[in-house]
Formats: sequence, structure tokens, C-alpha cells
Amino acid sequence: MPAAPLTIRLDPSDNVVVARLDLLPGTELPGEGVGVQVHVPAGHKVATRPIAEGEPIRKYGQIIGFASAPIAPGTHVHVHNCGLHDFARDYAIGSEVKPTAYVPEAERASFLGFVRENGKVGTRNYLGVLSTVNCSATVCKLVAERFPRHLLERYPNVDGVVAITHATGCGMADRGEGFATLQRTLWGFARHPNFAGVLLIGLGCEVNQIDFLMEAYGLKPGPWFRTMTMQETGGTAKTIERAIGALAEMLPHAAEARRQRVAASELTLALQCGGSDGYSGIGANPALGHAADILVRHGGTAILSETPEIYGAEHLLTRRAVDRKVGERLIERIRWWEHYTAANGGEMNNNPSPGNKAGGLTTILEKSLGAAAKGGTTNLTGVYLYAEPIDTKGFVFMDSPGYDPCSVTGQVASGANIVAFTTGRGSCFGFKPVPSIKIATNTPMYRRMIDDMDLNCGTIVDGEETIEEAGRRIFDLLLRVASGERSKSEQLGVGDHEFVPWQIGAVM
Repeated sequence: MPAAPLTIRLDPSDNVVVARLDLLPGTELPGEGVGVQVHVPAGHKVATRPIAEGEPIRKYGQIIGFASAPIAPGTHVHVHNCGLHDFARDYAIGSEVKPTAYVPEAERASFLGFVRENGKVGTRNYLGVLSTVNCSATVCKLVAERFPRHLLERYPNVDGVVAITHATGCGMADRGEGFATLQRTLWGFARHPNFAGVLLIGLGCEVNQIDFLMEAYGLKPGPWFRTMTMQETGGTAKTIERAIGALAEMLPHAAEARRQRVAASELTLALQCGGSDGYSGIGANPALGHAADILVRHGGTAILSETPEIYGAEHLLTRRAVDRKVGERLIERIRWWEHYTAANGGEMNNNPSPGNKAGGLTTILEKSLGAAAKGGTTNLTGVYLYAEPIDTKGFVFMDSPGYDPCSVTGQVASGANIVAFTTGRGSCFGFKPVPSIKIATNTPMYRRMIDDMDLNCGTIVDGEETIEEAGRRIFDLLLRVASGERSKSEQLGVGDHEFVPWQIGAVM
């Protein structure tokens, strides 16, 4: 094969290119007519033409920042000479909507899933122990840890017992946005199809009362959904004993579940990226976006989230909104975040992270443009609040923070039954009860962290594979993992501590 070029040009209008490897001073860039003036690390940007102070810096054919000083051709472009200020963006709601090329139903892909009584389809078969409040978190953890192994060994069709615990549930208002968000999240997990049975445990005196949750969402206790409080049961030891007994009674029912072939339209995919680098938006994220497009064409659902990390790229999503209501709801979420961050003494531009910057990302606009690529190219069919049930098919957006565990928590509560997570720096992530596959953006990190990475998209940057070819590999892997193949994080046992509900409002 011919040698891969030294740099990557993403759009003819760009005034920067991305280094494929470390560029040393004096290196000539073929096709650009530019010699490198200073050392430019791999994944970072180098200017290909003069950029005057205040002039836009363009990557992906979009503005990612403005020159804070004159930039000469061949110069490293990064935080020392690229800044950011507000500028107008044309939302053009619905201007790029196009028909979706759906695969005929008879030809659609399928996987082996667990069909529940309510018609929802799970990709795993767990029993869950959920805490309503931090005060019952230790009990829930101990129930999962002490559940007799020999009982589980009798039922190999059951994936295990998972404790879902968190740090809130009290010291908060019993109404309003924060309380509603926590209740939606817990309800989403209590009804998640990856659980064959659920036990909800509270302390008894917390703000987040079990009765409030049951009433708000019409939950009814039954043999596969039970509740108890430590104060009524008699304390820690008695609650653990009683809880283990309740789960043991659920085991035979859970074991009756069998995987059966179902259409790929029953997959709801959570799209995530973390520990991003300069290659994330070039290879892995567009490849995941292509996989999301394939899933949508097969009738499934893909959820993009992390609102602070699409900030500055939201106009690319509103243009794909199927109607004005959907587009305006996304803009409303952006405005909410601007107010929310300002009220807390922050700003939306407080990003990327130090690791992102070390990997070559300079501004939130650059990061957002790369992150939004996970959403593929199909129409935006819905915009949802955090943990709000997804009730439409296709490509949708769910509002969430950019913090990965918190964002995935909301996506799973909304109905995601599989997670795809791209990473350039090497995020180690799992999320029980939902399988998570990790996708490397560059080959060196993939090789270094092979025990954690499920798939390498560094092949795109290496010139060995197209975005479409890598996207098809991702889609095929999603089907296999949804059918029971264990992801790397599952093999390592990662995923017991990533449940992080979004805590909005005052802690009192």
C-alpha cells in the first residue's frame, strides 16, 4: 500500500490540517505547499496559509475558533494562538431534512434478545437492586456482593445481580426539576428491559420516597418488582437478609427468559465519546455515526447526548430536525445550559479537558464538531429531557451533561439497551446492566490498551479503511454484543460504579 500522507485535510476551505504523526521543523507537507516551522504533535493542527489576528480558523469546513495572534503557514495552531468568542450561527431548522433510505423489513438485520412481557427487548438478563437514596446504597451493594454464588451458578441464563446506587435522594427539594429528574432516572431503571426483576430499597425517611415514585409513574408492586425500607424491615442486617431472599425468589423467573431472534429495530444505541483526541472527529466518531445511520435505516434508534459537547455544532443538528418543534426544543436546551452554567459561575466554553487539549483539541467548537459526528447523517426525529423515555424511532437527542457516566445513566434510563463509546486517550468504561463497547480512535492507544478496547478505528487515520467500512464493522459488533457476546468491559467486570444521576439544584 502507498504510504499514508503526513496530514489529514478535512475540507477544501480549511486553513489548517491535522498531523497524522509528529511533524518536525523543516518537514514539507505534500499537497499543501507548506513547510513545518515548529514541532507539531500527532493529532494537532498546523496552519496551511496565513491567518490574520481575529480571522476564523476553519476545520471540517466550520469555524472552530479565531486567531488570537497572527499565524504563519506551517505554524502549530493550538491554545496559544487560537481563542473563542461568540458569533452568529444559522440554525436553518429543517433545511437539510431528507428521506431516510429504510431497509425493507424482510431484509433487516436481527439479533438475539430477551423479549419482556411489556414487549420491550433486553440485551442482558440481570436482577437489579436499586437504592432510592444514598442512605440505602451500602445495603444494596452488600446484597449484590453477598448474594449466594451457588444460587446464581444454578441459573447460567441469568447474568447476575447488579446494585444501582447513587449519592443523592435526600437533602433536596421534594418538587421541581432536580426531583423530577431523579425520579425519571430511577423509573427508567426500574422498568429497564435488561432487568428480569428489580428490588427497590429505601431508608424510609428520605425525600425521595418510594411511594412518591410509585404514584408518579404508576408502578405496581408484584413478584418481579418489590420494594422495602430499612427502617420498616428492621435495619441493615435484616434488610440484607430479606433482600437476598426476595431476589432468590425472582431467580427462577429470570432464568426462564430465553434469547430469541428479534429485529435490529429493537436496539436503542447510546452514542458516547470520552477522553477524545484530535482523531476522534476524523475517524472513530464519523464511523460510529455511520453505524448509527445503518441502525436507523434498519428501524432502530440512536441517542446522541452531552449537550455541552455539541455546543457550537447544534446548528448542524437543527438543520436535520424533522419539524420546527424538534429544532426549537434543541435550541431551548442550549439556552437552558447557557443560563445554568452562568448561574453557577461557569461558561459553556469551559472545555475541552486537559486530556483533550493534550490530544490536539483546542476549543469547544472543535470538540463539538467532532462529537456531533457520532450522530451520523439521518434526520433528527426527537429531542428529550434527561432520562425521558424515548418514544420515537430514528436519530434523537437527549439532554445531558458531558460527564460520561452521568450522560450514559440518562441514556440508559431513557431506554438505551447498548452503548458505543469512542475514545482517543483511552477511557475505561462499562455500564451494568447495559453492555458497552469501546472504540479506539488511534492505533497506538488501541495496541497499548488492547484489554479495554473492543474495536480499532485508527485504521481510518492509518489509511487502511474507510469510514463506511469501519462503521459496518461497528454495526456488526453491536449486533453480536447485543446477542450475548461479552464486551471487553464485561470481561473485566467494569460497570458497577458508573450509575451517576444528574443532580440538579441545591443540596440542602
